[in-house]
Amino acid sequence: MNVFDMVGPVMVGPSSSHTAGALRIAGMVRVILGERVVKADITLYESFAATCRGHGTDKAVLAGLMGFETDDGRIRTADVLAEEAGLACRFTFKDNGGVHPNSLDIEAVGESGKVLQLTGASVGGGSIVIHRLNGIAVEFTGELHTLIVVHTDMPGVVAAVAGILSRCEINIATMKLYRSVKGGEAIMVLETDQPVNEGVSEDIGLIRGVRQAVVIQAMVSV
Repeated sequence: MNVFDMVGPVMVGPSSSHTAGALRIAGMVRVILGERVVKADITLYESFAATCRGHGTDKAVLAGLMGFETDDGRIRTADVLAEEAGLACRFTFKDNGGVHPNSLDIEAVGESGKVLQLTGASVGGGSIVIHRLNGIAVEFTGELHTLIVVHTDMPGVVAAVAGILSRCEINIATMKLYRSVKGGEAIMVLETDQPVNEGVSEDIGLIRGVRQAVVIQAMVSV
């Protein structure tokens, strides 16, 4: 634990959990989608739902979908800016439903028509955990350099990804594999000691069976 685990990130308040954390979850949607978000259905659960407008959670989510950082003064007017940018959003409020009380679901549509579904939780101090991508249970935080590889569950993909990272002298800190069903869609989550640049992710995207390779640069809580 360091001092930032106790005091939280530099942010537009009032809450590191309900404002900064919500923004970072929504920001993951924009990064993984890889393009401008034009439409989103957002479901807020329990604590998020109860304090949504008082803690600016709704504005924080909109700000994250537009790519703002936690200390961006525009968060306070994110609802107006979203409307001006043509970002159509609908908010729904629900009881817990078996998820973390500071949880939200987002189904987002990008400008190309690409759709992404994501579930995340704000776990305190601006930290987040992503629990689900496109219906597949996952677990990652974005606090380390992270590579998300969406691929078909088939032999050779894991070895090929690891081989490219090895040749580029990128050390894998953790690797987790998730899949819907055998032979179906799978998601590989790799945390690395060094950043993965676009050239490396593009090479990974050319591997047979890989549908998408997304780089998430380490979250810096300063």
